[in-house]
Amino acid sequence: MIATTPAPLPAPTAEHERIEALDALRGLALLGIFLMNVEQFGAPLVGMEEGIAPGQAWPDRVADAFVYVFVRSKFWTLFSLLFGMGFAAMLARAEARGAAFAPLYLRRSVALLAIGLAHALLVWSGDILVNYALAALLLLSLRRLPDSALWPAGASLYGAVIALGVLGALAVGALGALGAVPADPAAEAGEAALRQAEIEAYRHGGYAEATAMRLRYFLQMFWLNLALLPMVLGMFLIGAWFVRSGAIRDPAAHARLFRRLLWIGGPLGLAVTLASFALDPSPQTGGRPDARALLASTLHMAAAPAMALAYLAMAMLALQRGARWLRALAPAGRMALSNYLLQSLLGTWLFYGHGLGLWGEVGRAWQVAGVAAVFALQVAASRAWLARFRYGPVEWLWRGFTYGALPPMRRAAAR
Repeated sequence: MIATTPAPLPAPTAEHERIEALDALRGLALLGIFLMNVEQFGAPLVGMEEGIAPGQAWPDRVADAFVYVFVRSKFWTLFSLLFGMGFAAMLARAEARGAAFAPLYLRRSVALLAIGLAHALLVWSGDILVNYALAALLLLSLRRLPDSALWPAGASLYGAVIALGVLGALAVGALGALGAVPADPAAEAGEAALRQAEIEAYRHGGYAEATAMRLRYFLQMFWLNLALLPMVLGMFLIGAWFVRSGAIRDPAAHARLFRRLLWIGGPLGLAVTLASFALDPSPQTGGRPDARALLASTLHMAAAPAMALAYLAMAMLALQRGARWLRALAPAGRMALSNYLLQSLLGTWLFYGHGLGLWGEVGRAWQVAGVAAVFALQVAASRAWLARFRYGPVEWLWRGFTYGALPPMRRAAAR
């Protein structure tokens, strides 16, 4: 009888195996996502793609324009890049140990899907985790793609959605010129009704009414939200390339790549964003189709990957020079899931009727200032937490489900 060596069991990432740059970047992305989401905690989600609200006081308009140009769409794409990097790093560790990866990552994705559904239905409808979990399942099926195919495949997936948006805008413009785009009173009335229902449930209702509204929104918008999947998956694949190419683990050897991304991606992305802004700073993409608004919204989304890559490059180059301010964000990045959910809990408590009821009462400038203050507290709290514990609370549960056993939580007391 020939003895066989059992395959090694997968295990959570040890602290010495973590890539500090990824944690720091996750912290930065978490701040950007908070800046984007805070507006939606106190306003109907039906208007999420409407750009800069007209009629604001100048401090609020400046703050709104800053977020629209430099933050919106740029940081969920950056976080998607980081998710893909994490996937590739996890796959490489499993293969180095000879451990089975697919069952492990399947459990991890199912757990993330469960967390996302709970977040979307019980806390806030603007959840991104459900899309991330579904895209992660697709990413798992593409794990054998050769390194050389990752970037083209990712760019093609994202670019296909942008191409459809441009074609749609052109088609609407052409039909409009022919007078063939009639108003759709039923669609406009349905959108107005959903918007008003959000206001009533979130601004004036209790937790039960808010939860019922979240369920209604989820069911009505689910298929529309799935349009993000190709873009999310595309950014995942590009992120995986950065790890497989060695650019993240050895940034000094890839400094030329990062400089190119910064000095080409940054100006290109900013130029396209400003073109979108000039075309229509407040694109209304609901109701009756409008070619100008659709094209502006599509251009804004098209600019996001270039600027996200420029932000990634800028951060990687800064980390090579020390960048203590950026490294200080790493504890928040290590607890990114816990901190993301906490932001939603705080935001809905502050703005919803079952909390402090500040819906519609806080201007954009004060929202940005509040995010900066709350995030600073999150960074400090994350540092204090990780001095005592190995994982954030949600990360601990997530790892427990992924690996089939809860890992040790407390750090050993110093003797």
